[in-house]
Amino acid sequence: MADNSAVWGIDIGQAGLKAIRLRYADVSQQVMALAFDYVPHAKILSQPDAVPHELIAESLKTFFARNETKNDRIAISVPGQNSLTRFIQLPPVQVAKIADIVKYEAKQQIPFDLEEVVWDFQPIGSGIEEGGFLLDAEVGLFAMKRDLLMQQLQPFTDAKAEVDLIQIAPLTLYNFLSYDQLGVRAEVGPTNPEDYTILLDMGADNTTLLVSNGLKIWIRNIPIGGNNFTRALTKDMKLTFAKAEHLKCNATKAPDPKAVFQALRPVFNDFVSEVQRSIGYFSSVNRGAKIQKIVGAGNGFKLAGLQKFLHQSLQYPVERVESFYGVIGTNVTESPLFQENIMAFVVPYGLALQSLGQSRIRTTLLPKEIQTARLIRKKKPWAVAAAATLLMGAAMSTTVQAVVTSTVEESRWTAAKKEASDVSQATTNARGAYDSALSTFVTKQKLGSRLVTSTEGRDYWAELLKAIDVCIPTASTAEVESGLIEKQQKMSIYAIQTRRVDKLDTWFGTIPNGAKNDMLGSDINTGPKGEGYVISLRGTHYYKGGEEDSDFITRTLIHNLNQWTITTTTETGQQIEVPVRKLGISHPVMIKRSEEIVYTPNQQAGNIPTAIASVAPTLTPEEEAKLAIEGSRPDATPATIDPLSQRRITKTDFVVQFVFKETPVNERLKEAPPEPDKDKVKALPPDKPGPATRTPAPSAPRRGNPNIPEGVDPAEYVPPTPGRPAAPNSTPD
Repeated sequence: MADNSAVWGIDIGQAGLKAIRLRYADVSQQVMALAFDYVPHAKILSQPDAVPHELIAESLKTFFARNETKNDRIAISVPGQNSLTRFIQLPPVQVAKIADIVKYEAKQQIPFDLEEVVWDFQPIGSGIEEGGFLLDAEVGLFAMKRDLLMQQLQPFTDAKAEVDLIQIAPLTLYNFLSYDQLGVRAEVGPTNPEDYTILLDMGADNTTLLVSNGLKIWIRNIPIGGNNFTRALTKDMKLTFAKAEHLKCNATKAPDPKAVFQALRPVFNDFVSEVQRSIGYFSSVNRGAKIQKIVGAGNGFKLAGLQKFLHQSLQYPVERVESFYGVIGTNVTESPLFQENIMAFVVPYGLALQSLGQSRIRTTLLPKEIQTARLIRKKKPWAVAAAATLLMGAAMSTTVQAVVTSTVEESRWTAAKKEASDVSQATTNARGAYDSALSTFVTKQKLGSRLVTSTEGRDYWAELLKAIDVCIPTASTAEVESGLIEKQQKMSIYAIQTRRVDKLDTWFGTIPNGAKNDMLGSDINTGPKGEGYVISLRGTHYYKGGEEDSDFITRTLIHNLNQWTITTTTETGQQIEVPVRKLGISHPVMIKRSEEIVYTPNQQAGNIPTAIASVAPTLTPEEEAKLAIEGSRPDATPATIDPLSQRRITKTDFVVQFVFKETPVNERLKEAPPEPDKDKVKALPPDKPGPATRTPAPSAPRRGNPNIPEGVDPAEYVPPTPGRPAAPNSTPD
């Protein structure tokens, strides 16, 4: 929608300040030129002795002194070489998500943190929207570093002029080309979209090359401007910069025009080469594009011979901007000063067109915080008025309510209200006392119920004792009848101790790694967690099966404790399954083992264990031969062997511990969980060198956990917890 207020488009270049004031006339539906101004700088900004900010401030001061800008909006341009322009082809995307995708692309395309730049975007071209998706969408992304932008804005801030629009110069050229030269309006597209026009805007140091058909935009900055021609003259003809600039502008009037053009020819060639290279690249990526002509703008394009040289080299029609076709206002367009510098007013013309809403471009690099502050400032009077209205309404409402209340508020209601309040308070106190008494009653009732009727958990210990019983190996009938106690595969458990442990993983950590190897792979990998019981079995056996059977405890008792269930036969001959690991037993480990020779040939019979003493006096020669140890000569016969002279009976004392967690029947698994493969069992590091693993005599070094202090029974050792010393002789639970 067109804005009826007037707009100033201001462009500050290297040579001077150019400004034009436009307004859109609703009646004629045309843009009217109301005023213009051209303020040349005292020096070209790029000269070595020039101070740019002082020269710009002086030019702005002159402009605001000569022109009235009150109630008019101001739009300014920033150089294209200091900004970033990217055109991104998007895949089919929902219209509502375009902003999110462009923000992601901005992070990829802009080589700075987004907080350090001011950026904006908008769809370019003719994307098709179908079913909420935008197809063939091209988005223009425009950005500039915040510090450079604020540097461009600072002269206007110092002059107390509010800027409403900041646009990069190449996009203002697009506004001019599409509106004035191609006749494309904001709501109407081009008639021949395959026809493209090239616009060359030659400034003092750079030339902006813009290719467009009124919809699509392609921009390139060429680092060759009017000063390059001036410097070529200063070098070849040994002139000062000022004299060379004058000679360049009046080349046809020079004493030797041929020498002047000969000095300028290398720059002409470089400029044409850059333009040819740009056209070649554009044509390679837009194969259907047809370039119709080249339009020249900028005061640098007034250089004599440049238009003809471009036409001969590029073989395209080359035109210079000589009038503005989309604007009316003869007092401006027919002014001699305006006609002389019309090519320099292309950028401010494009700025004013966008500010009036006559361009397809809607982006601006004016920082969001400035826009927000101005919006708040504009709406602040309305907000104050609204707040005052609300406050007045509230005051009136309060006054009315006070008047109404005063008609019914009498002192006779005070006593009744106090009595009602007292009753309410008494009710609250009584309810609180009742709730407290009820809570105490429920607590004591639960305690009495547990003391009188609780049977929970009684079966667990009976089942545990049954499981331990079936795990203890017993001698076969043949072994018992042999009368040799060292050949009987049985053991006696003379003590079962239980200890409740809050942190089973602490107990597990005190066990040497070598002892853990008797556990199942799943027990090694996980270790016990939480609270439970540590059960200690103290026992003894006299079995001696030879070197190949030195691990009698491991292959019998510990092996059985690792079973899910064990099948046994009752006295009636019925086979039943007794749960072991299924019951909650896990992590069996032998923590202590000691051996003591209790019988030698030199001992008296009284020192022999009861089982030995009871059979020794009644041995026949044949039975004595059975007592021979495995080291006897192969050719020995019963008549030549003295078994009692070689017989050794060793007593083995041991302590085996395992974890027991009470598991309700309804939570017990029917089948044992699968065990991990050997290669998936966690490898345990070797233990540090310590005491020997066996003690041949009672005085020998002990075997077991090196963390347990000397003189402390391993079965009664409680690992220390942080902040509390160890309890060497904890009482079993």
